Amino acid sequence: MTKQSTCSALADSDAPTPLIGDEQFRDLISARCRPLLELASRLATLPAGESSLTRPLIGRLLLESGQAEELLDEYGARENRHWSGFRALVAALRNFSRVGQALAHLQMRLQAYRLMPVDADFPAATGERLRVIGEVVARLAAGLLEEAQRLGIPGPGVAQTLDDFAERLPPGRLLRNRDERIAGNAAGTVTRLATEFLNLAAESDLLGAAAQVSPADYADCFPDPVSEERLRQLGFRFHNLQSLYDTHVSGTSIETSDTDLPVLRDHASVIFHLLEIATDLAHYYERHLNPRTGDGLQRGRPVVDADTAMTTLFAYAMAFSSDFLAGGQRLCQGILRRYAECGRLEVPVPAYRGFHVRPSNLVARIVAHYGGEVRMELDGKLFDAGSPLDLFRANESINARKRRWLAAEIARVHPDPAGELDPAAIAEAVLFIVHRLAGEGKIVLYRQPFELSERIGSREGGVLENTVAEIALLQATGQLDIRTDLTVTFMGDKRVLSDVDALARNGYGEDAFGNNVVLPKTLSYLRR
Repeated sequence: MTKQSTCSALADSDAPTPLIGDEQFRDLISARCRPLLELASRLATLPAGESSLTRPLIGRLLLESGQAEELLDEYGARENRHWSGFRALVAALRNFSRVGQALAHLQMRLQAYRLMPVDADFPAATGERLRVIGEVVARLAAGLLEEAQRLGIPGPGVAQTLDDFAERLPPGRLLRNRDERIAGNAAGTVTRLATEFLNLAAESDLLGAAAQVSPADYADCFPDPVSEERLRQLGFRFHNLQSLYDTHVSGTSIETSDTDLPVLRDHASVIFHLLEIATDLAHYYERHLNPRTGDGLQRGRPVVDADTAMTTLFAYAMAFSSDFLAGGQRLCQGILRRYAECGRLEVPVPAYRGFHVRPSNLVARIVAHYGGEVRMELDGKLFDAGSPLDLFRANESINARKRRWLAAEIARVHPDPAGELDPAAIAEAVLFIVHRLAGEGKIVLYRQPFELSERIGSREGGVLENTVAEIALLQATGQLDIRTDLTVTFMGDKRVLSDVDALARNGYGEDAFGNNVVLPKTLSYLRR
């Protein structure tokens, strides 16, 4: 292409897009949206309280509304004062049709799903929400017809009756008679699935929190902790979990032999579909009803009231997601216990004051996350790593080891550790020993200058006894600590040990002075 032709092409691309007149556009929409308006006409005539949202009808609604929305967007209807209302109603009809599709799917699959029991009646709640959303779709259909009439779009002709979309299905399922698939490391995939479910549960705290919110406070949950973006991301990850199961576990001998595995798959599937519903409802609220982000025109004349959308979002979709998530967590912890690969891990004792509150709690939270049994061994004693209080007890042994080590170090750096001196000389000797060991990096000083107690030199014994007792007191008051190469051994599931190892490599969540440090991404569940 020559330089001149290139410039001409660029000039042509910069030419303004020609405008289309309302009359011409109305003729286009009248022709292309007729099937959608015919469906809307049938839905709008339904008696109050009656819903006919079958999956074939929803499928047709999604097809026609999707095509109409795409056409409207191609011509910029959303930015046009005259056509934006029609476009918003088409989008809302499509949005709530998707919600209806997910509800209808759940209702049809409930008999096949293997789910752990929850307190509320999920089948009854699903049927009620499908009826409510059916009424919403009917109201949106009526609103769309009114808007079409305002725009001068001719009314639809004779449409199919809704009976044409009835879903009359015979009961039963096909015989399951395929040979089992031969998978690779199916057991490894199972543990990966269970671990990922637990990690997702830890990152889904917004579901449990939102389920406890009172209706009066629903709106205050946007944009934190509830948002379309967060719900969509969670839903995507649960869908990935379901796909991972179907690829590597479904139809294998390990699935047949372990009845808990299909239950895990169905929990992931139900949560995914509930999050689909939640995402669409959050989208509708943020786009049309939220005072901060919604379309002012739609807020002024909403076809769908906020109470219906928010109740379905919070009291149904998020509440049941939270319930099934809790059941799935218990299930996964049991699965991991059965598939546990036991191992041993030797790691250093926390540098700052041993197993005090923060390290003990973090270790116990790792054990609780996986639900297994892990023990910590020190000097022949066993401690329950899932109990912070039991880990606290390890400090008795740690401090006893430190005192024995300290006695040897005092003998090394002081010429006469057993000698009896006057109080002033003992105080001078203690200061010398502490500063000498601190200079060698064997004692860390948290406060300088540190203060010796009034009992210095008044205790029985010589330099050794007074130094050991004084340093123990300085430890207790947080002025210093003894650095040693002490290690402990954890015994239990290798997955738990892997996370304990990551925690230990990051100082058990703190530096040598007790300040917080950022934990790695693999331990993100501990940040919540």
